[in-house]
Amino acid sequence: MDIDQAVTLTQDRLAEEGGTMGDLLGYFRNRVSPVLIGDSEWERVLDCAGRHPITMGALPFGFELPLHEPKPEADFGVSLASGTRSATVFEERARADKTDETASSIARLFEQMDTEDSPLRDIVGRKLMLEYDIGSARDGERPHPAMFLRPGERPILGACGQENDVATVVDALVSCVGWERNGAERQNVERAYLAQPEDTRMDSFGVFPSRSRSIRLAIMGFKADREVRSYLQDTGWPGRIEAVESVISRFRERANIVRTGVNLDVRADGPGPALGVTLIVRQRYTKDARYWLDGLTDWDPFLEALSQEDLVVPEKLAALAGWVSKATPLFAKSGRFVLLRGIHHIKLVISGDRLRQAKAYVFMVMSAALDF
Repeated sequence: MDIDQAVTLTQDRLAEEGGTMGDLLGYFRNRVSPVLIGDSEWERVLDCAGRHPITMGALPFGFELPLHEPKPEADFGVSLASGTRSATVFEERARADKTDETASSIARLFEQMDTEDSPLRDIVGRKLMLEYDIGSARDGERPHPAMFLRPGERPILGACGQENDVATVVDALVSCVGWERNGAERQNVERAYLAQPEDTRMDSFGVFPSRSRSIRLAIMGFKADREVRSYLQDTGWPGRIEAVESVISRFRERANIVRTGVNLDVRADGPGPALGVTLIVRQRYTKDARYWLDGLTDWDPFLEALSQEDLVVPEKLAALAGWVSKATPLFAKSGRFVLLRGIHHIKLVISGDRLRQAKAYVFMVMSAALDF
């Protein structure tokens, strides 16, 4: 059974269970440490998740956990794909309620993916990721989620002349959230791509409609620190490169870093001042059938390295260490499921002259098709 068939089977089975993602998450409260997400914060997550169909549990969902913040808050992320049960729910909402900006954005994007010979689908496939500001949102506020696309079908690689692919993805995101195209912004995104060295990839593109306008680019695969320096210089990043090098250097002394990634917020006036850095201790490949399966100790070296940073809350780091678990069987009225849980990545945010934030991105995903 291929991955698409497995997702369809799982969605069909989850639909038999009925309810929402909020109902599904409710079963997992005892699996999420209150050190990471407190009780009142958990209720806010459930409120957001309750606006999503339970079938979205067949694709990865999870949390952004700020390890530098003592407060046990989290943002919430979900995935969906065009042509699925979950997509139909949002498309119907968009038709029924023109004021539902999130549903309208999703419907506009999926319309681009589903056209015949879609150039967007050739690059990113049919999958979309949504990220909701919950911990960082004001009480009662329901912001439009960030929207992310990943070039999983046709990877966008450095030094491969894929400027048109970059423009296709950016234009799709900009148009689906109702923004006007901006020539300077587009030029700066292209500059960010052209600065990439060989053997790096544009891992994801994102927009944050509820924040100041920018295009979030995640560039992965830098092998050497000098590549990172050259890249930041060539893109015109306005921050202190020495601060970035200092952070990377001290982590290299503590753990075996195999690759480095950076996150840039590209605006019409150039890259923003904050820089996200992802240090990879285990190389992941999207096409790998076991992409979502971590070994139980894969993250131990990096978590140990992170524990030596003063800004990290020790109790949160200890709780995070227990997040990765073996595939777990779950039994429901429609039959058996398997729950997978792991750490996708940890991002270090540098601004000014030092490391300011550390965020863990953790996932859960259900499957009705996996065996142990």
